Amino acid sequence: MEKLDIKAFLDKDEQKDLLRLLTAGSVDDGKSTLIGRLLFDSKKLYEDQLDALERDSKRLGNAGEHIDYALLLDGLKAEREQGITIDVAYRYFSTNNRKFIIADTPGHEQYTRNMITGGSTANLAIILVDARMGVITQTRRHTFLVSLLGIKHVVLAVNKMDLVDFSEERFNEIVAEYKKFVAPLGIPDITCIPLSALDGDNVVDKSERTPWYEGLSLLDFLETVHIDSDNNFKDFRFPVQYVLRPNLDFRGFCGKVASGIVRKGDEVMALPSGKTSRVKSIVTYDGELDYAFPPQCVTLTLEDEIDVSRGEMLVHPDNLPIVDRNFEAMLVWMDEEPMDAGKSFFIKQTTNTSRARIDSIKYKVDVNTMEQSEVPFLSLNEIARVVFTTAKELFFDPYQQNKSCGSFILIDPITNNTSAVGMIIDRVEAKDMQNKEDMPVLNLPELGIAPEHYAAIEKAVSALNEQGIGVKIIC
Repeated sequence: MEKLDIKAFLDKDEQKDLLRLLTAGSVDDGKSTLIGRLLFDSKKLYEDQLDALERDSKRLGNAGEHIDYALLLDGLKAEREQGITIDVAYRYFSTNNRKFIIADTPGHEQYTRNMITGGSTANLAIILVDARMGVITQTRRHTFLVSLLGIKHVVLAVNKMDLVDFSEERFNEIVAEYKKFVAPLGIPDITCIPLSALDGDNVVDKSERTPWYEGLSLLDFLETVHIDSDNNFKDFRFPVQYVLRPNLDFRGFCGKVASGIVRKGDEVMALPSGKTSRVKSIVTYDGELDYAFPPQCVTLTLEDEIDVSRGEMLVHPDNLPIVDRNFEAMLVWMDEEPMDAGKSFFIKQTTNTSRARIDSIKYKVDVNTMEQSEVPFLSLNEIARVVFTTAKELFFDPYQQNKSCGSFILIDPITNNTSAVGMIIDRVEAKDMQNKEDMPVLNLPELGIAPEHYAAIEKAVSALNEQGIGVKIIC
């Protein structure tokens, strides 16, 4: 076998792609044990971690004579005392083929917001079910949350198969029931794997105890699942984060390519002004590029001097996002304080910040039964379909089409807490809004303001826009 020097090894490691995944399931389904076993069997633990694990298993473990692999992830004192997961635990590991970041998320309903946080960046979800219990309420709840987050790949891990004598019939029953439930949710890729996390069956290596199972082991599947096409390479969106002006000769717009591909020479349009130019160069710390794609962070320079600032967006003129102040979204309430529907919140979407008002709550979704009900406000961990009005226009796409430009957070203007996270469904026509309130307009000629004062007024209005207060000017 050819030996790599350290530079070649690091170069090869840098080129591996990254899979972000989360685990979800009911209490005691074995989420933490599964990840611990994955790390242990793939030889990704250091000697001191193994020594501590063996010591802690004797003192705190819940696995009898076995090593309690869950202790690798459940690090909080309260988690170890109760044998449950409370907070999201992140673990990084790497194999010869791929890098992984695993979010071990809690199963309790009261920690829904923790699961939403852990799953917000995930490409794949592993949903565990106990082979004895089958598909239960929590399984349905977690699958609904995964579909809400737009996660395209789901592994149904039927755990504790050793307790049902590795019965093929029982496995097929659970798979059939799960696929019937998940069909209306529109998750495109579902894979079902029978395993025993405690004994390691089908976790890293195929198990001889499931000769009837013809698929891959969990690790083999995670190493080979195709995620490159999950990114949106069609709709170019470049939210401007910062205007870089190190000297008189350089003016660039820094940001992260949210979606799509941009090339040198491409015609781009700045929103909201609608002015166009061409990409002169794509600059990075390591030099210039011919093209850029998500999730690269780059600086774009343009051939023309056009006014673009933080919160605005560069797009291709023939492929525009929705530009509107009214939209509806699925909202997950994350604040301990219940929603005050009359309050004006800050909304942060891409690099854009504005004031936002809740126009109406269409319905709340019961995450356990999928039933819809009318409510006047939301409390912690509740999910609803909500209509918003913002003080200035936002540039967005539906979340299912473009995660980066279809997601937002609501910030309480008094406490600065993150009150909620949202996934945009689509725009709402002004005539369908319950509270009709137009953006304030300054018609300067009608007000009798002389043209020499226009520049000063535009500067003042620009400052208001940066604070999230939209005002439209007619010159």
